[in-house]
Amino acid sequence: MTRWNEFSNAISGPELSEGHTPRHAIWKKNKATLWHYPTVEKKYDVPVFIVYSLINRPTILDFAPGTSVIGGLVNSGYDVYLLDWGIAGYEDKDITLGDYVVDYIKKGVGRALRHSGADEVSVVGYCLGGTLAAMYAAIADEPIKNLVCAAVPIDYSVPAIPEKWAEGLKEGAFNIDRFIDVYGLIPPVYIEAMFRSITSPIYYSPYVTLLTRANDKRFVEKWRRMNQWTKGHVPLTGEAFRQISNDLMKENKLVKGEFTIRGNKVDLSKIKSNLLVVISKNDNLIPQGQSLPLMDLVSSEDKTHQLVEAGHASLALTGKLAGILNSWLCDRSNH
Repeated sequence: MTRWNEFSNAISGPELSEGHTPRHAIWKKNKATLWHYPTVEKKYDVPVFIVYSLINRPTILDFAPGTSVIGGLVNSGYDVYLLDWGIAGYEDKDITLGDYVVDYIKKGVGRALRHSGADEVSVVGYCLGGTLAAMYAAIADEPIKNLVCAAVPIDYSVPAIPEKWAEGLKEGAFNIDRFIDVYGLIPPVYIEAMFRSITSPIYYSPYVTLLTRANDKRFVEKWRRMNQWTKGHVPLTGEAFRQISNDLMKENKLVKGEFTIRGNKVDLSKIKSNLLVVISKNDNLIPQGQSLPLMDLVSSEDKTHQLVEAGHASLALTGKLAGILNSWLCDRSNH
């Protein structure tokens, strides 16, 4: 009975606090905020600018003391900037991927460079944030010294969704455009349902583990933080979803060099920054085959890919990513 009570409390209890590393806002645009996490003891000249996915809050990057990606970087001597997209409203339904790249990432990086006084920047993108970071790096005027893409979807010829879904999308069986025209924004409940479908039964098995270990307070707190994040989907703008579905998933335009931002083609071969591609071996959302082609598409002379024993979320929530980033960036973050 005690275990069942703890299980019930974990499911229905109040939300836990989020954001454990000291920070302050240095720039805002619409719903987005650029956060600065000042380093404890600065060791590196090149700051880190993080771009996260559009469909989740970035709290997983500052998950808990001792397992925080951002905290790990700050404690290692890096100034860190995080672009937090916020929560889109219906009035944002026409914002495209290109708008996010030009009006938010590009301007945010410029603001971070001015704020830090640095001559160059390291851009780190996670999941769909890595896709946006790669798009940005291909068109950037700003001095990007290092580009890191972790658990990133690039080549959509390798499907991450069930085969029948992929076939239906390519053949036009799914009327994505009509759905977007009706809703404007993609509600979080639909996004959550999609990921539950893709990852089932894995998505449900943690509840069994929780019941088994409900007497372990440390485990229960970690479980609650993870559960809070997985349910923390945010609305996705209709036009961004239209491009993801049609231009990326259906037509694979980014790999083909046919994706455009405000009339200009996004050519990944123009990326010359030092490149690190981090791939999670047990990722149920982003197959290795979606990430690895980025290595051949860029013109970088210094490029590395690293296969990590982790899942899509555990790469970040365990803090493992901070160590990977520090090991690679430390020799590439000073003049």
